[in-house]
Amino acid sequence: MSDADEIRDAQRTAWAGLSVSWEKWDSVIMDQLRPVSAAIIDRLDLADGHQHLDIAAGTGEPGLSIARLMPRGRVVLTDLVADMLEVAARRASAQGIVNAETTVCSADDLPFNDAAFDSVSVRFGYMFFPDMIKATAEFVRVLKPGGRLCSSVWVKPAENPWTTIAMQAIATELVVPAPDPDRPNMFRCAAPGYVSTLYEGAGLSDVAEWDVHVELVTRSSDEYWEMISEHVSLAAAALQQVDKQARERIRTHAIATVSAFEKDGKIRVPGVARCIVGTKPAMSGRISGAPS
Repeated sequence: MSDADEIRDAQRTAWAGLSVSWEKWDSVIMDQLRPVSAAIIDRLDLADGHQHLDIAAGTGEPGLSIARLMPRGRVVLTDLVADMLEVAARRASAQGIVNAETTVCSADDLPFNDAAFDSVSVRFGYMFFPDMIKATAEFVRVLKPGGRLCSSVWVKPAENPWTTIAMQAIATELVVPAPDPDRPNMFRCAAPGYVSTLYEGAGLSDVAEWDVHVELVTRSSDEYWEMISEHVSLAAAALQQVDKQARERIRTHAIATVSAFEKDGKIRVPGVARCIVGTKPAMSGRISGAPS
């Protein structure tokens, strides 16, 4: 088994285990990430009747919002984890969305024909792909000439206290190793220009990136901790390594820290994402570096 296959197997197991928590906290997560979904949708040049592909769709966004915007179009939600797409399918059914479908697959091996889609979105998936170059080439391959690819990633940890508060609390009880910059992790693509370089290497043009501010809002510090500890993959994994007493000390530390973000009776913790858009040249479907 290759290293990439081992990574994907571990991701399937981890995210399948988190799917219940993602569904439990759906409204809070969707509210937090809504500005990013809106930013992606705004740059995709969508039109009713289009075919759209949502990569690493998880529980369904921004794909389901796109499906609502183009009722005569078709949206395909893909993810490595079947359990997450099952949540997306339930959300689609609850919202009366009938023009969205799900496909379980790896981002770097898409089961679609060349130039099959008018647009592609990747909200917070890039940093977890074992082979980002190969995945980007796949996105460009299935994109029609003139179509757009838009994705989002998290910027550096210091600008995302909504997650670093929890991880710093965990670090008071557990040695958390620094992430390997060459392997999947939440902040792997944080550097400006990181994803833009991948886009340009795959032959996309008119590449642009910009930051989008988000806010995680919970009703209390306790709810903040409950939500983060249950749905953030790194935090959930770390907490499994400590005993009950240590988990309680971590919780107390995190709650004390996040209380500083109370405003108007709620906890409001900021964050920053980066969106990146690029266009497949209309005159040629050739990927940069391919033989002419």
